[in-house]
Amino acid sequence: MKLFSKTISPFSLIVFGLLVFRAFLNAFIPLMDKTEARYAEIARIMAETNNWITPQIDYGVPFWAKPPLSTWFSAMSFEVFGVNEFAARFPYLILSTLIVLLIGKYAKRKGLDFFIPGVILLTIPEFLIHAGVVSTDTSLAFSVTLVMLSFWEGIKEAGKPIWKYIFFVGVGLGLLAKGPIIIILTGPPIFVWLLISKKFGVLWKSFPWILGVLITGLIAIPWYYLAELRSPGFFDYFIVGEHFKRFLSSGWKGDKYGFPKSQPLGMIWVFLFLFALPWIQIAFGKLWKNKTNLFKNEWVSYLLVWLLWTPLFFTVSKSLIHPYIMPVMVPLALIITHYWNDIKRPNRIIEASLLFPAIALFLYIGLTLSNKKEHYINTDKFLVQKQLETNIPIYHWQIKSYSGQFYTKGKIGAIKDNNQLKEHISSQNEFYIIIPNKKLKKVDPSLITLLDKVDSNYKKATYHFKK
Repeated sequence: MKLFSKTISPFSLIVFGLLVFRAFLNAFIPLMDKTEARYAEIARIMAETNNWITPQIDYGVPFWAKPPLSTWFSAMSFEVFGVNEFAARFPYLILSTLIVLLIGKYAKRKGLDFFIPGVILLTIPEFLIHAGVVSTDTSLAFSVTLVMLSFWEGIKEAGKPIWKYIFFVGVGLGLLAKGPIIIILTGPPIFVWLLISKKFGVLWKSFPWILGVLITGLIAIPWYYLAELRSPGFFDYFIVGEHFKRFLSSGWKGDKYGFPKSQPLGMIWVFLFLFALPWIQIAFGKLWKNKTNLFKNEWVSYLLVWLLWTPLFFTVSKSLIHPYIMPVMVPLALIITHYWNDIKRPNRIIEASLLFPAIALFLYIGLTLSNKKEHYINTDKFLVQKQLETNIPIYHWQIKSYSGQFYTKGKIGAIKDNNQLKEHISSQNEFYIIIPNKKLKKVDPSLITLLDKVDSNYKKATYHFKK
């Protein structure tokens, strides 16, 4: 690190470089199916229809699975920057940057560089990925961070009074980010820490509960009320279905929008140790080495219960995906920061942690230079864009892809079966149809002979019909 000027923090340069790197990928990597393109399309429809109450997964089809905070962010970004990949992802880069800035002060309190926690965060693969993914997980992680850090600041006598109100703001934002899960992910670790530290008495005296609950309600309740009013059935599906049935059953039949995510019990820990390396292994090593003193330090014990609760909660659930670990990336970074002076050769660890973004960059460059990007990235962008230039109707076999919807601005149609395909062949002079390779055998062979294959990627092919 001696290569850097003494007036410029090497850690700040790393943070800046990683944010620029993430912004670059945000702009040039296409939106990918299924999840990311789905949320981007919901936001695009919101911006186009100017319906800011009911998120829609297709025109006139309400999306009940998640609250609208992330959709609002992307839709507002579209209004400013236009409809494109960078605009869809930009809010999540901003939220990630805010988290980096929010936690820097905990390094300063230990006499460390402000940007050390940011370097740790941005070299955690899970966090760096979600600094540029259109989803609800970054918004939830930001809300959890706001709740947990403002609680810590608020309960400390030296803390600024504003934090006591930010705590309730964080809960309100969490309810709009992903729903009541914000309470499930923050309430229990706070409760356990209060038991350990014996601070229940301080809790009730420290926070303006009546005014605070009103603040939370003013932030979240109006949208929930209007959502049910405009789209009856939302409340039952979202609260009962998404929060209880999904958690308890990976084969939940009532899922209107998702796809099976069944995992072995305890898979959340595998996700944590894979997607948060190398820092999670170092953190647990330090915690184990200092196990006799963990609960003597209130800050460490607070971070520990925050870190452990989310994976413990999801241990008994089979319906989960790796982004569920996002809410514990901040306590992980802060635990590492706390033990920073005890870590041997931290610069070497940072260099090793930079391998992930380096590999990602080289992979992108390699795919681009070899003209393989269009073939291997899981998106219909290139399949539809080439055909849109001809202004000829384009369809998708059976179910429209979300990326196809996004890149055609909702113009792509669906041909659901062989009868519909036969009708289109009879009634239209010319059209294109995208057919997934694994579903090609479901298409009537006699109809396939009337189609010409004009483009393809590793999953799908585009066919052209012309009389």
